[in-house]
Amino acid sequence: MRKIHYAWVVAAVTFVVMLGAAGFRSAPSVLMVPLQESYGWPRGAISFAVSVNLLLFGMIAPFAAALIERFSIRRVVGTGLILITLGSALPIFMTATWQLVFYWGVLVGAGSGSMALVFGATVVNRWFVKRRGLVIGVLTAAGATGQLIFLPLLASLAERYGWETVSLVVAGCTLAVLPLMLLFLKERPAGGDAYGGPAPALGKPGSALGALRSAATTRAFWLLVGGFAICGATTNGLIGTHFLPAAHDHGMAPTTAAGLLALIGVFDVVGTVGSGWLTDRVDSRMLLGVYYGLRGLSLLTLPLLLSATVRPSLLIFVVVYGLDWIATVPPTVALCRELFGASGTIVFGWVFASHQVGAAVAATAAGIARDTIGDYGATWVITGSLAIAAAALSVAIRTSPKLATI
Repeated sequence: MRKIHYAWVVAAVTFVVMLGAAGFRSAPSVLMVPLQESYGWPRGAISFAVSVNLLLFGMIAPFAAALIERFSIRRVVGTGLILITLGSALPIFMTATWQLVFYWGVLVGAGSGSMALVFGATVVNRWFVKRRGLVIGVLTAAGATGQLIFLPLLASLAERYGWETVSLVVAGCTLAVLPLMLLFLKERPAGGDAYGGPAPALGKPGSALGALRSAATTRAFWLLVGGFAICGATTNGLIGTHFLPAAHDHGMAPTTAAGLLALIGVFDVVGTVGSGWLTDRVDSRMLLGVYYGLRGLSLLTLPLLLSATVRPSLLIFVVVYGLDWIATVPPTVALCRELFGASGTIVFGWVFASHQVGAAVAATAAGIARDTIGDYGATWVITGSLAIAAAALSVAIRTSPKLATI
């Protein structure tokens, strides 16, 4: 038997870590209704804690990418796991909304930010020459798989034993990931022998702010930022945060709604891995245009589909939306690498930060709209229209650096 290249071991460990990080971050959407019922806090206030979580998850990413280059993957990711452990265990003692913001927003947001998609992109760029698109697709799908595994379990635990149990389970699972990462996650391939050949010498990526200053002079960067901000608003910020409460508003059982969100995760695994495969073969700009367009159309139909029971039309939405959930990541990573070279991973960190800014704005805005209007109908329509606009931004990107300069 041929010896398995250690790159695949590193990829497997990275998958588990990213899977856990996604599961840890899925808890706030499960806790929104239980916290509202336990404390009487308005949904807008709880949504603000989620927004801080989403914002820090993104804003930490480019700095985490630079810190990984300066220190090591294990130090940065290990620190993140410790922060998540503290942020998820301490809420059982909280008595005010500012504590929720600090624990779930600041600690968990900052900790999970160190294990964001830039972590996966760093591993792929260091360890793989061939199959890069496919591997980044698989690692991106870890987010959906984490959601798939954790959401139904956490929703069931919250319903049976209370939200405090959910916090403690997340803290325990975080600690379980730490020794696995420390034991098996090597920094770089021995002798520079990545999978598929010697790792390309791209030079030093520079600092997070330096990479931002350079990228910000290009039109392509701002088109990527605009599209990915809308991507975040229409996924983590909207569906990831408010689908469960919206389904609850229509009389759907929490475990049923969590099951649908997990089913979205199932189809996202297929869609994101398939997107990685396509990214190795098809123009990334065209892929993004198709993905955003389909997402926009699916969101525009959602106000007609939600009800107390699961109808076939809602299952069709779950399939279409699920295939599209984060299929946008592999082509976006590929465009950053193509346009910005050695700084591509850090630039992707900044593009990913815009994703989380969009998610944070959408999470709070949707919560306030729900408190003010009484439902989410207008929110689905507005965000669906924005997704179609993101499709137009994506196809306008020019991959030649000369054409991309402002």
